[in-house]
Amino acid sequence: MNELLNLLKQNALESPETLAKVLGISVDEVKSQIAEYEKTGIIRAYQAVVNEEKLDPSLVTTVIEVKVTPESNGGFDHIADRISRFPEVESVYLMSGTFDLLLFIKGRTMHEAAGFVSEKLATLSGITSTATHFMMKIYKQNGILMHTEEGDERLKVSP
Repeated sequence: MNELLNLLKQNALESPETLAKVLGISVDEVKSQIAEYEKTGIIRAYQAVVNEEKLDPSLVTTVIEVKVTPESNGGFDHIADRISRFPEVESVYLMSGTFDLLLFIKGRTMHEAAGFVSEKLATLSGITSTATHFMMKIYKQNGILMHTEEGDERLKVSP
């Protein structure tokens, strides 16, 4: 991946001036390249990685494996688009293997997540089966460690 994109993934708030210094190019080149990435859709959004467990420990992240019957004139795209439009759905991925789509949803409780599966997802035409998994704890998300102790991160040396 492009060096500029890697730097932006690490810290999207980094100034163009700092990025230019690190990359050894002009500030105008950095701004121009970022504008081009945004225009062409390579950069889709800027987001913070939030440790939601610290904000609301009762929030439930649910991973759902979905098997679908592909449509003759749209394959998996049409059903994936329909699923993506539910507000509970955070992410949808087309997968290889024993299931077709992988979904990540957020809910206030396990009951709420189960309701989404039974009342909204399973009722869609083309869905043949689902398998639901509840995340217990997130250790690392988007390359960021979520549960690090503050202070000295050096390994202890023992005799």
